[in-house]
Amino acid sequence: MTPTDKSLPGIHHITAITADPQKNIDFYCGLLGLRLVKLTVNFDDPGSYHLYYGDELGRPGSILTFFAWPGAYRGRIGPPQVTVTAFAAPIGAFDYWSDRLREKRIELLPPVDRFGERVLAFNDPDGMQLEIVARLEAGGPEGQPWAAGPIPVEHALRGFHSVTISEEGYENTARLLTDVMGFTPVGNEQNRFRYRAGSSDGFAGIVDLLCAPDARHGNTGAGVVHHIAFRTPDDPRQKAWHKELAAKGFNVSPVMDRTYFHSIYYREPGGVLFEIATNNPGFTVDQAADQLGMKLMLPKWLESHRADIEKTLPPVQLPNARP
Repeated sequence: MTPTDKSLPGIHHITAITADPQKNIDFYCGLLGLRLVKLTVNFDDPGSYHLYYGDELGRPGSILTFFAWPGAYRGRIGPPQVTVTAFAAPIGAFDYWSDRLREKRIELLPPVDRFGERVLAFNDPDGMQLEIVARLEAGGPEGQPWAAGPIPVEHALRGFHSVTISEEGYENTARLLTDVMGFTPVGNEQNRFRYRAGSSDGFAGIVDLLCAPDARHGNTGAGVVHHIAFRTPDDPRQKAWHKELAAKGFNVSPVMDRTYFHSIYYREPGGVLFEIATNNPGFTVDQAADQLGMKLMLPKWLESHRADIEKTLPPVQLPNARP
């Protein structure tokens, strides 16, 4: 099997950094209506939480995760980074989200139209740059809302719309997307160049490259995206991608078992950390669907250290689904 079947349908997950796990939970669950599908720890740093949000089951294309580093300094957003994470909203939901965010005293940028869609921009409590993109016409790809969440289902977010990656120069990254990863150019608006996953039905399949040669470089900290993962259906196709990327001269990590998916990592030419993650096993591998996110879950190799880990982690109040 080779990756020539274009088996990267789009985004799997996006991982960022937060300095306050409770504010993070309150914002993404309470305000944006995402479901906390997994409360676990950073497997490489078990003294800190790893928070996973998504739709009802945490389907690939809806998963936003955070490394929680309490008290972390705020990072600087700039190239080379994923600088904007955009959620998809259904047609007719733009006014609902504009009103809801204003009522909660979230500062909004003036709305803009981009590639024929209406865009609402704002920041989370750590300063992470977010957008809600509402289609102006019916039809097209759409993820699944969380029906039991706090947002009326007709307005609920439908996973990711896109990401914006800011680069000093976009050409080499564009070649990786198109020549290796199977993305298709869509067009550009000024210095924003849009690409769509080649095998995508359109759901969570858009990457915008923003060419920003004069922008101040970003650095790591709270409010900054750590990496972006693209989804592939299974282990054999991930193995094929590993072989393909290594043959193209990229330094690719070994396969890493993240319990809920398997991962390989590499850096694109501009320096942003890319990941290819499998769709399976998924978040129900260690919790029933109706129990997702309701208690701290640890991988088997850390269970013997649970008592010490729980003493180290700050207490958080977990959200409950409405009846």
